[in-house]
Amino acid sequence: MSFDWKSLLKVVAPKIATALGGPLAGMATVALSQALLGKPDGAEADIATALVGATPETLLKLKDAEQTFIVTMKKLDVNLEEIGAQDRASARAREIAVKDRTPQYIAAVSFVGFFATLGMLVLFPVQAGAKDALLILLGTLNGIVVSIIAYYYGTSSGSASKSKDSADLMKVLLDSHLGETK
Repeated sequence: MSFDWKSLLKVVAPKIATALGGPLAGMATVALSQALLGKPDGAEADIATALVGATPETLLKLKDAEQTFIVTMKKLDVNLEEIGAQDRASARAREIAVKDRTPQYIAAVSFVGFFATLGMLVLFPVQAGAKDALLILLGTLNGIVVSIIAYYYGTSSGSASKSKDSADLMKVLLDSHLGETK
């Protein structure tokens, strides 16, 4: 199975990830390329390669790129919240129109995967080499579960501060974990 760098992006830089799927994809790609590769015209394959071996420093570059992207969009009077809301509304309308249950199945599998991974980390001893991979998996699944909840139950711009608090907590936990393994 290949590494899904866009899932990582949805967790670390959700505004850029949303923009990649819409009319602002070019600007989002430039922001990613500049942050990760130091040049504005990097190919998608190069961005994916840079994210495969993501270090904490790489993730901080992504967060910085996200903040710069948000400021740039505000200067251009582009409402990222509205674009995201339209995207979710379109997905929901499609799901209703075609009676597609696939999103529900994906949601169920994601929730089971999240809680199974969490339970495994809590209940069973994990080999040192596998612990990092499981923490990365748990973080990715956490982002997916949050997205699923936002898709089905909506979200508000007020939840952005909760997301930031959650991200700050995850950073502290990862920093403390990385400190243990050094």
